[in-house]
Amino acid sequence: MSRKSRFFGRAYTALILLFLYAPIFVLIVFSFNASKSRTVWVGFTFDWYRELFHDASILGSFYTTLIVSVIAAAVATVVGTISAVGLHSMKRRPRNALLFINNIPLVNADIITGVAMCLLFVSLGRVLRFELGFGTLLIAHITFNIPYVILSVMPKLRQLDVNLVSAARDLGCTWFGALRRVILPEIRPGVINGAMIAFTMSIDDFVISYFTAGSSAQTLSMTIYSMTRKRISPEINALSTLLFVVVLGLLLAVNIRSSRQDEREKIKHKT
Repeated sequence: MSRKSRFFGRAYTALILLFLYAPIFVLIVFSFNASKSRTVWVGFTFDWYRELFHDASILGSFYTTLIVSVIAAAVATVVGTISAVGLHSMKRRPRNALLFINNIPLVNADIITGVAMCLLFVSLGRVLRFELGFGTLLIAHITFNIPYVILSVMPKLRQLDVNLVSAARDLGCTWFGALRRVILPEIRPGVINGAMIAFTMSIDDFVISYFTAGSSAQTLSMTIYSMTRKRISPEINALSTLLFVVVLGLLLAVNIRSSRQDEREKIKHKT
């Protein structure tokens, strides 16, 4: 590749990154602006962050988001890991068919998933006499998180030496014992990555939460949306900045862990 081609390639990449991250950078800068103006910089201040942490509606939404994300990630990690182990033990054709079904929610539009779950919960609510709220919101988050966990665990299961499990069973280990002492230690990086991705997806979700939360529960993303419909307050800039930093930190942790695990695998194969 010539120098001219490399230059244009790097310039094109830089323009794309600038287009994507310049608005976020502006939002972060103006979250420290001493004025409510979104165009004129007056001075540096932390006042909007102080007001943010004294806002009862925002704090309530934060607690709801945190509880839902933690519980949904934990349940989805357990269910997704067990499902991945079961799928891995199947024959090729049924496994590929089920993996195809598992991947549909990943490429499906969130609004379709949200509307479908809303209709399901409303229909069941008429029969079982319950309304949309925290419970339906939690079930929806667990449901769309499970495919991400399965997708994270399956590559580690493919790298697993089947002879280790067979040896453990031959030595008298039960299936649960083999799962706990042999399989889980080998696939732990994939399980952790799946849990972190599930937690990140729950924090960041808006569309599915909007359709399944009802009027009694509200997440941070829903609070931000309701605030923007009325007036754009500098508190939104501060809240969006904190969310961006949290999600970015989790994604960096996932990527760093994955790269370190790949380096360890390469060292094992070399030795």
